[in-house]
Amino acid sequence: MAALDGSIITVALPTIDHEFNVNISESAWVALAYLLTLTALLAMFGRLADIVGRRPLYTIGFTIFIIGSALCGASPNLALLIGFRVLQGIGATMLQANSVAIVTAAVPEKVRGKAIGIQGSALAVGLSLGPAIGGILIGIFGWRSIFYVNVPVGIIGTLLAFMILPRDLIQKKSGVTTSFDFVGAFLLAVSLIAFLLGLNQGNDDGWTSPLIIGCFLIAAVFATLFVFQEKRHQSPLIDFTLFTIEQLTWGNITGSLSYGVMYGVLYIVPYFFENVLHKPTSSSGILTTPLPIGMMLIAPVAGKIADKLGSKIPTVAGMTIATVGTLSLVFVHAVTNLIYMIIALFFIGLGMGIFTPPNNSSVMGSTPRDQLGVSSGMLNMSRSLGQSIGIAYAFAIFQGVIMTYHFTPENAPVGSLIIGFRWTFIGVSVFGIAAVLISLFRGNVQRHDLPDEAKIIDV
Repeated sequence: MAALDGSIITVALPTIDHEFNVNISESAWVALAYLLTLTALLAMFGRLADIVGRRPLYTIGFTIFIIGSALCGASPNLALLIGFRVLQGIGATMLQANSVAIVTAAVPEKVRGKAIGIQGSALAVGLSLGPAIGGILIGIFGWRSIFYVNVPVGIIGTLLAFMILPRDLIQKKSGVTTSFDFVGAFLLAVSLIAFLLGLNQGNDDGWTSPLIIGCFLIAAVFATLFVFQEKRHQSPLIDFTLFTIEQLTWGNITGSLSYGVMYGVLYIVPYFFENVLHKPTSSSGILTTPLPIGMMLIAPVAGKIADKLGSKIPTVAGMTIATVGTLSLVFVHAVTNLIYMIIALFFIGLGMGIFTPPNNSSVMGSTPRDQLGVSSGMLNMSRSLGQSIGIAYAFAIFQGVIMTYHFTPENAPVGSLIIGFRWTFIGVSVFGIAAVLISLFRGNVQRHDLPDEAKIIDV
């Protein structure tokens, strides 16, 4: 449900634009608010689960997710919709921060990889089906139905979690309840929000406006304060000494760049289908599914490839394929063949599926055994940050190009829209090219060097 709700909104944004009479930079926050909440709170809820137990936090997360979904569906304006997406994201964060840990604790070690693989497949299915289900629901019942559908499913999930999940055996340790870095969590959240707000609103307010400059200054100041806080805290959210490890540092950076490519494309393509090719919302949802399907099909195999070849070859090959797929979208025009679009999106997903497991493995394989939990949290955070930046970055380029022709995305002619889409795909491809070059020149980690705890990251 959490993965599906992150992707289902992609096809609803054009409809929400018309419903509330807003521009795309404003409606983009419906998606960004959800992803940003995940980015800011993932580490916090992972730590809280160790204190209060994963079962109650998971069940509470489901409940919050249901309430947030219902309120999103009933939202009378964009501001409340964005606010309720934050509430929904809080519930989703509680689910995502605990799901792998619950599965790992519940199954014998000899079948742990298989169990985590099943859990990972569920996430991939949610990501894959989101646009298609969203398009169908919007076409039949309207955009509000994509939120209301979570309610009955969530109620069933909550009841099952309450009845089936095992109770936690929590080990009480002195200082655990006071070791969580609440100040660091606050500083990090403010820094991320200010940065993305400046990136998203730069075209509307002007990049030299006091508001935008203020946002970036706040982001820089709070990021600096966050670094100082983490260095002095006894149990930091992010242990900066880990960044002295080359594979870990560059693996997190390339992972963030790769998800910037994926989500930059995934969130801008529905606008092309609807505003240029004039496809209905239901069709545009289905047409975006080749990307996550490509990732879902190849990802389980990518770990086996890395077993034999190490991490470098599959990461370079995968990111190259994804970048070529993105660059092929630069040649779109008003009568672009749908088969061409489908193949391009599939290749982006295929490349992501080849790249991600070996990249994650290289990060975890280079991490000291006693720091695996911290490293895993950093990897998830970099992924979510890449998603958020990719969306804001793509929308900023698209709107900026359109405005140079003295139009807005809502009233621009098709010719100007096409130019905007082309420059957007060029800009997003820069992320992919950077990830390819970094993967090419960093070291190579063999899979047999990984500790058992790291192998579950393949999914």
